[in-house]
Amino acid sequence: MRVYTGSDIRNVAVVGHAHSGKTSLIAAMLHAAKMTPELGRVEDGSAVTAYDDEEVARQTTMSNAVAFAEWSGVKVNLVDTPGFHMFVHEARTAMMPVESALVVVNACSGVETMTDRVWKYATEVALPRAIVVNQLDHPKADSRIGRDQMIEAMQARWGRQVVPIELPIVDEKGFHGVVDLVTMKAYLYQPNGNGRGEPGPIPPALENDAQKAHEALVELVAEGKDELMEEFFREGTIPEEHLIAALHEAIREDRIFPVLYTSGLRNVGTDHLLDFLKIYAPAPAERVPIAARAARTTATNGNGEAKAGDGLAALAHEEMVMRRMDDKEPLALYVYKTMSDPFTGKISFFKVVSGVVKNDMTVQNFTRHEQERLAHLSVMQGRKPAEIPELHAGDLGAVPKLRSTLSGDTLGDRQHEIFLEAVTAPEPVMTYAIEPKSRADEDKLAPALHKLMEEDSMVRFYRDPQTNEFLVAGSGQTHIEAIVSKLKKRYHTEVTLKAPKVPYRETIRGCAEAQGRHKKQTGGHGQFGDCKIRLEPLPRGSGIVFANEIFGGAIPRQFVPAVEKGIHESAARGFLAGYPVVDFKVTVFDGSYHDVDSSEMSFKLAARIAFRKCMEQAKPSLLEPVMRVEIEAPDEFSGALLADLNSRRGRVQGMDSSDTGTVVRAEVPMAEMLNYGSSLTSITQGRGSFRMDMDHYDVVPQHLSEKIMATAKRPVGDEEE
Repeated sequence: MRVYTGSDIRNVAVVGHAHSGKTSLIAAMLHAAKMTPELGRVEDGSAVTAYDDEEVARQTTMSNAVAFAEWSGVKVNLVDTPGFHMFVHEARTAMMPVESALVVVNACSGVETMTDRVWKYATEVALPRAIVVNQLDHPKADSRIGRDQMIEAMQARWGRQVVPIELPIVDEKGFHGVVDLVTMKAYLYQPNGNGRGEPGPIPPALENDAQKAHEALVELVAEGKDELMEEFFREGTIPEEHLIAALHEAIREDRIFPVLYTSGLRNVGTDHLLDFLKIYAPAPAERVPIAARAARTTATNGNGEAKAGDGLAALAHEEMVMRRMDDKEPLALYVYKTMSDPFTGKISFFKVVSGVVKNDMTVQNFTRHEQERLAHLSVMQGRKPAEIPELHAGDLGAVPKLRSTLSGDTLGDRQHEIFLEAVTAPEPVMTYAIEPKSRADEDKLAPALHKLMEEDSMVRFYRDPQTNEFLVAGSGQTHIEAIVSKLKKRYHTEVTLKAPKVPYRETIRGCAEAQGRHKKQTGGHGQFGDCKIRLEPLPRGSGIVFANEIFGGAIPRQFVPAVEKGIHESAARGFLAGYPVVDFKVTVFDGSYHDVDSSEMSFKLAARIAFRKCMEQAKPSLLEPVMRVEIEAPDEFSGALLADLNSRRGRVQGMDSSDTGTVVRAEVPMAEMLNYGSSLTSITQGRGSFRMDMDHYDVVPQHLSEKIMATAKRPVGDEEE
């Protein structure tokens, strides 16, 4: 394939709600551009950007995928993104390396929850976007009323800037063409799915609608531009060549969000969509300069004062610089995705932010402070790489087998170090315990999961220090199940998922004093330790505070640390149900010792005995972790959400309105949230999402405390006096 410069490249993220037809639409565009011999289908796994086994099996996109189409002298890079709420964070990541987005809307369902969310993501980064109403071939989507109502609904949500630049041609044959409202020409498609429209006259039934829509488009484009308004009022319209240039500028400046119509399954309107991207979508060369952090070193004279010439020291300053997307700028690459291929190994997807990158070039990883060699430079067509000698500023590429580079890293010319801000992934909301099925699986588990963590920033893997369980965290149950499936299929590692143990803790609600005496005589030197301690409750989150009030040498100074260590060890083993005891102050205030038989071990054992005696009197109780939960769902589900939270012992802290519905803020015990992901999906028909973070510990109600103590493993090996 040929090498393209920044003015001949279009980078586009295809975003929208799950099952709006994004992957099928990309497959249709590739077939229309003759990049694929057949029209790919999601159902049989032949769609170019649906190559992962899990995605094919579940028929839903789970991570970003890249494909390209060469069309009329330009290269269109298409980034397919997930629309399922558990994976929609990938869509935010995809918006960094592109200059525009196609927001795909299902013609039957209209604007859905995740459509609103990805629109919000695009608004945050001021990304130009167009709206594609897809699946217009469905019987429920063929009425004029439905078309007009959908435009009104989108204008109500996103503003009057939403304006059609096409009208769909729908009659007894179904959806088989579009009317271009800029050129005022119709394009008709054959049912063979080749995606090539034939120009023709506007159907008489649409002539009046097309004229009105054309005038509305011209008026909106002319707004805010004095010369266009003057021309519009003088001529009653704007010439086609002026309208095209003005529309391109309005889209680039986010003043207009055009609406187009397609059918990915029947390949209708896709060649016209490619024409739209070529003519109206911003090129990388038109992108405003990107802000980056740069390290600047200033020589000093040793006193911290800057000086010219050779200095004895250097001061490192960080400054913000603006990097233009230009071949003449120093080389900078931003890695936006990492994929682990079972045959090729790790593949790093990058955007050429500036400069020209060539095959076999050595670059500096500014984030990791290591050098990397870019061998087998490629552009990706789904899973298949196409090697290329060089890539210019603004293009998207890929390179395999980089040693240390991860997603979010910046690479480039070592003489011009900059750091581009990585997209921060949200924190995982669901955690499961993961248990290898065999010793061989245990050996393979950590390396396999770390590879999955490299390609998915939402995956977390760690060991709980309290329960000693391996835990894997993700965005939801489906996400974690997909992780387990990948472990088995890719890395031949079989595991069992279990609900994680809730990290309960214990505390006291009263004060107590007790004496602990350890005395043992078995011939020769004996063992003797004696201490008196006092326990007092502390506020939540205080931990353990140790105080020494020994006077007169009742306990020698060298044995006091042993008393503290004994109390900490006993607190870690728990009293009621084997969970750590926290939030108390312990004071050692008296004791006795023996000149010969006393030792550190004797006082440690005495402290354990005293601690357990105190716990019996200090009103011990169980604490449970309480999560801070934020739930977002359409307004009609508010009542059901509140009822469900009440059943989970949740305390609602407040409710707010958002652009996409209602946001409920609540505090809920962790034990009640272990299966919340599937419940929320059921309650909201998959239209709700939530996130939660640890907030604080609170006392477990008595009736639940008794059940927990009955089933928990009790501490063993009680100390003897």
